[in-house]
Amino acid sequence: MSTIIKELDREYLHSTQDIDFKFYQNERDFVVDEIPIEEFLGRGNYLILKVQKVELTTWDMIAIFAEYLAIPAQKIGYAGLKDKHATTTQYLSVETKYEALLKKFHHNQIKILSSTRHSHSIRMGDLAGNRFSINLYELDAMDAGKIEKVARKIAKSGLPNYFGYQRFGRDADSIEQSREMIKGELFIEDAKLKSFLISVYQSYYFNEWLRERIMLTKESGSLEFMPLSGDVYMSKEGKLSTPKLIPSKEFAAKKITPTGLLCGRDVFRAKYDAAEIEAKYDDEFLQEKGQRREALVYPSDIDCKYVKKETMLNISFTMPKGSYATVFLESIAGKNYSAKDVKRDKKSKKR
Repeated sequence: MSTIIKELDREYLHSTQDIDFKFYQNERDFVVDEIPIEEFLGRGNYLILKVQKVELTTWDMIAIFAEYLAIPAQKIGYAGLKDKHATTTQYLSVETKYEALLKKFHHNQIKILSSTRHSHSIRMGDLAGNRFSINLYELDAMDAGKIEKVARKIAKSGLPNYFGYQRFGRDADSIEQSREMIKGELFIEDAKLKSFLISVYQSYYFNEWLRERIMLTKESGSLEFMPLSGDVYMSKEGKLSTPKLIPSKEFAAKKITPTGLLCGRDVFRAKYDAAEIEAKYDDEFLQEKGQRREALVYPSDIDCKYVKKETMLNISFTMPKGSYATVFLESIAGKNYSAKDVKRDKKSKKR
């Protein structure tokens, strides 16, 4: 594995590189709605809250509810973490005994939109995906048409499933911290921070593996991700397999997807040609449990609306859980963004 730690560019296959647009992560221009993995029963010992938050992290919101209900934060169930600089809707679960108290809840940045009951609490990962609605600025109608066209191409052929810039901190400083911690040069006592830095370490090397695979695909002259012999594939049900022959038909039909390694213990690893590349981004001594992550995801239900007087295109789309809307926008633009690029601007502060 490489010992040089720096955040390299995320490479993409499709783009509108001749078009430059702007987007801003704020409550007006970046809206996220969580899609539950199952229907709630309407009965049971747990109260499911559909909540909307503005300018708060999910952890901030949970801390506010925990303080209000006078319970440990661990007693509040949630399926995933949502952006701070956005208007986001997600689901929380608490025991039904707090229902009356929650009817009196009020907070300027949190709204309880509805509630129902269910048989069990929400667990991390209990979501099918997220629906995004994002405003892209400084575009004319022709540019908007090109963006919609390339977005649909990406949705058909697959989006490289990079971890977005949000994963690595404002200046990507957490990448270096994670390496120092893994090497034993930095001691971290806080369990939550330690877990976060391990995930940063795994995510960084996954991104670098995926970048090399995208570059290899581009060098072959293809705009379709190029599988290799020995790739580990994931089915829609989450089952992993390493076919002896490249399963081109099943891959083209989106029945299976090649995966990359989140290094660690007890995880399937690639073989043959795929293993040669994967080995560069592996760490077999990492004690954290390893995982496989899809190399590609497929955005769906794309809807575009152009507003001429604002030179703005609203693009709405659905993404699988764990994937990044900003990566989709990067792929469309053919450029990398950072937290500094998408900070709230003055004109978008007002709703």
